[in-house]
Amino acid sequence: MKLLQWNIQWCRGMDGKVDPARIAREAKAMCDPDLCCFQEVAANFATLEGSAGEDQPAELAKAFPGYSMHFAPVVDVPDGKGGRSRFGNLILSRLPVRQVFRHTLPWPPEDKVPSMPRVAVEAVVEASWGLVSVLSTHLEFFSVGQRAAQVARLIELQKEREAHAVSRPGYKSGPFEPRARPAASILAGDFNMLADDPFAAKLREVWKDAWVTAHPGVPYAPTFCLFDRTYSAEPYCCDFVFVTPDLAQRVAAVKVDLETRASDHQPVIVEFS
Repeated sequence: MKLLQWNIQWCRGMDGKVDPARIAREAKAMCDPDLCCFQEVAANFATLEGSAGEDQPAELAKAFPGYSMHFAPVVDVPDGKGGRSRFGNLILSRLPVRQVFRHTLPWPPEDKVPSMPRVAVEAVVEASWGLVSVLSTHLEFFSVGQRAAQVARLIELQKEREAHAVSRPGYKSGPFEPRARPAASILAGDFNMLADDPFAAKLREVWKDAWVTAHPGVPYAPTFCLFDRTYSAEPYCCDFVFVTPDLAQRVAAVKVDLETRASDHQPVIVEFS
């Protein structure tokens, strides 16, 4: 199983062009992914730089025939023309998807700090070894306090998954029917924190870091500010893939594509055996 983690910056490349088809082409060329975890996906958001208001979830779904598309917009506002502008995270899956959850993450108020709502979309997919929950998320950049609350909620959600993994009574049909929700999970996203951040350490208390598992003792490859130094004079890693301990032995390879300029972030590719 191949998983691609990528903040696609509403499909806007370093050339300033917004091109969902380019994202799809490059994603397929990199690794022919079974799962894509994308962040910063926009629909009808013409106010974003370079955008003409594309329906990017629909365009990406069309570019990946045979995949199911699961979009979690966390910003959902009027576009001023009678429609809606939406922005959030997305999962594309070539594997069967048994359930989908959309988790709004905490957004505690903080004066004079720019921020936006955050979300995690979770798909329970059928891998070759069994069911696994795959999450695509994007944490707050500007506020440490909000990011801390979001990390705490992600950990809380994992505890919920572990509790739901046990059998429970329910109806035989309809929305109350009990469905398997595995404790095994893969948490992918743009976490907007450095690898040595204390909150990254908190995540590693629950999950294993796929990069560390595959490259013990090796510095992280940069995933941000490699080609655009707007936010940092030095490139750094803020895009991670975490796996529950039971999946660590299945991490066969992890790499960061350092060539593509289709976004301001570099993709992370994880192969599972």
